[in-house]
Amino acid sequence: MTTTPSPTPSTIAHQAVSSGRTSRSGGATAVAFTRQTWAGARVLIALTLLLGVAYPLAVTAVGQVAFPWQANGSLVTADGGRARSLADDDVVGSALIGQRFDGPEWFHPRPSEAGEGYDPLASGGSNLGPLSPDLLATVEQRRARVAAENDVAPAAVPADALTASASGLDPEISPAYARLQAARVAVARNLPADDVDALVEGAIRGRDLGLLGEPRVNVLELNLALETMGR
Repeated sequence: MTTTPSPTPSTIAHQAVSSGRTSRSGGATAVAFTRQTWAGARVLIALTLLLGVAYPLAVTAVGQVAFPWQANGSLVTADGGRARSLADDDVVGSALIGQRFDGPEWFHPRPSEAGEGYDPLASGGSNLGPLSPDLLATVEQRRARVAAENDVAPAAVPADALTASASGLDPEISPAYARLQAARVAVARNLPADDVDALVEGAIRGRDLGLLGEPRVNVLELNLALETMGR
């Protein structure tokens, strides 16, 4: 039969000291965890207020004061003016979003693959690659149609008249495509060709800061100016 030795006073004292150390160590860990958690929570709250509340409000305020038209969607009125909000009755579109124009009396935008064409709720391209037979066939169909509509040789049709943008909502066309359509529009509206040509030249925007992008023409603004000229 095995007997368990009775603990000596020194053993009892050692166990008590070890137990006290363990208790203090656990308490210190809990305190450190609480401090670190509270520090992280304070950083989270501060950054949330700074970046989630103060910064958006500051940017919104600067936009509304310095760039109110751009900050509210670049809305355009029927007379070609700038609207401050959609509440204005004569808003006809945005200078940033292309829209469809049908008929020989209008300047046409570039093709669109957004939904049924210029659908802002279905923005996107065709996702067809440059070697896709479907894309090549579509380009040739567009080339023939644009050439026939404007009575020009197929080789004279610019690239932006044949291809859709990645968003399908491009509001602008190249100066070459705008000039190509000027004669057709002048005949359809019974306007002097020189006047329509001058309207196109006046609508051309240069590169941003003289370096960025390409010269372009905003189709909506050009057609609104055309409508005003024809009155």
